[in-house]
Amino acid sequence: MTSFPRKKAILALADGTIAHGFSVGYEGLTGGELCFNTSMTGYQEICTDPSYYGQIMMMTYPHIGNYGTSDRDDEANHVMVSGLIMRSYCHDYSNPQADGNLHDYLKANKIIAIYGLDTRKLVRHIRTTGVINAVISTSELDEQRLVQKAKNWAPMSGLELASKVTREDAQTIPSNGKFKVAALDYGMKQNIINNFTQRGCTLRIFPAKTSFEEIIDWGPDGFFFSNGPGDPNPMRYALETLYQAKKTGLPIFGICLGHQLMALSEGLKVDKMFVGHRGANQPVKNLRTGKVEITTQNHGFGIDSDSITDEVAEITHVNLNDHTVEGLEFKKFNGFSVQYHPEASPGPHDSSYLFDHFLDKLSEGDQEYITSENGLKEGRR
Repeated sequence: MTSFPRKKAILALADGTIAHGFSVGYEGLTGGELCFNTSMTGYQEICTDPSYYGQIMMMTYPHIGNYGTSDRDDEANHVMVSGLIMRSYCHDYSNPQADGNLHDYLKANKIIAIYGLDTRKLVRHIRTTGVINAVISTSELDEQRLVQKAKNWAPMSGLELASKVTREDAQTIPSNGKFKVAALDYGMKQNIINNFTQRGCTLRIFPAKTSFEEIIDWGPDGFFFSNGPGDPNPMRYALETLYQAKKTGLPIFGICLGHQLMALSEGLKVDKMFVGHRGANQPVKNLRTGKVEITTQNHGFGIDSDSITDEVAEITHVNLNDHTVEGLEFKKFNGFSVQYHPEASPGPHDSSYLFDHFLDKLSEGDQEYITSENGLKEGRR
């Protein structure tokens, strides 16, 4: 077993809670909203998920790092979390497909992490008090000064963060399939792209603030609004894109942040949750089929069920833990959305049928068009 040096580190919460541990990865000071994830695997995918941008992530599974890291497992081109908390860090890994260990991976991406903490105790604390800001430090070890830094850290509510993680230029990912999908990138995960291309969709992925004129000029058959970080309420530019997309009558599919934006565009309320849902074991009931799906989730905002009326949307999925809204089928435009991640990797694949459901909607629209326009598909453009 490799000898790994133990350097002191401190976690300080804004409410004065202090936890001492040891440093992993990059050294210095970092801060953000302290969240926890209940997944047993997938620490690399979690760290690179743009929806976690700027957050300190605490893994509830106690043993982290044991299978190393691999470039192919990244959901984005760099790490998105601002810090990582672990109960037990494993420097040596047992995985012939790994490229290296977690320490070197975090250090290369300049991510500060801490291990040796009682994560069970910290999770119970957060579940009692709600999400809270925190800092991790390996350089400054004055507890009171660190608590003050945590108090002064900017809250996530009211922050528009999608524009910080979106791509700079539009990108087309071709396939031999029939349909063209315009995807709005608010922090789009790689495995969402994989799910579309595996089904033969040609994707053109647009930066968050792309004008609708540029999007529609590409001639899409449908629209996808992606996951992403931050509060959806300040994203007026995204809502304007949605308003224009709805007018086309083409199918629209939204995941996570996209789901919240679609709800906001219909006048529904989206609020900050007490602790949010983050993990790969969230039970969701499909109200149409009666089946329960085990899902992966990562969100801190949710739709207020009291703001939903029968005229606006049908609730298609609910969370069985807290009965929050997990899926909507909209009545006034051709769209549906879910709060969870059907593309999860690693994770349960119970909900991957939702991508097929979107393709069915694309097919229905194509058949209707062919009937009414004698097959002159370029007329849709």
